[in-house]
Amino acid sequence: MTITAEATQRRAEIVRSAARLFDEKGYHNTGMDDIAEAVGLRKPTLYHYVKSKVEILVWIHNDVMTDVFPRLEGYVDEGLDPRETLRRVAADILEIMDTRPGYLRVFFEHHREIPEPLRTEAVRSRDRYQWLVESTIKEGIRQGIFREVRVRPATLALFGITNWSYQWYQPGGNYRELADELLDFYLKGLEPR
Repeated sequence: MTITAEATQRRAEIVRSAARLFDEKGYHNTGMDDIAEAVGLRKPTLYHYVKSKVEILVWIHNDVMTDVFPRLEGYVDEGLDPRETLRRVAADILEIMDTRPGYLRVFFEHHREIPEPLRTEAVRSRDRYQWLVESTIKEGIRQGIFREVRVRPATLALFGITNWSYQWYQPGGNYRELADELLDFYLKGLEPR
């Protein structure tokens, strides 16, 4: 079956609306009836585009990872200064918060709802992303840009600074400026003493 441009556009609309509803009402409190109503479809028609709420959850997770992971790989392949790579990582996360509200709350709070074997692949993709960030920090240490630190906690601290922002960030702000401010705080802690 060929997926038409119209079907692709409708799928994107369904995912955006579902992410918003999951963000506002919670994943478990949102039903397919709610999603159908939000996109102006009857429930049987919704099932033409999507099999289940879990499928939407998987799409949201995959949308986030297929956005941020190739970007990070590109920064690493370019050989960017580790500080610049980390700034871009932060900006990428905040850009998703700005342009796709609700996606990151769903991504972070409901990834455990993804059933096996899809969950294993989701965890694998998250682990690869984390490994690339850890490698960037190690490279910064090797170059003398960053002081000797335990890499795993430093990586998780970066994720805490950027990823937790979905709790308070309001779309429509200057996410690049915010990313720079957050990374200034973070990078000061990595500077050699």
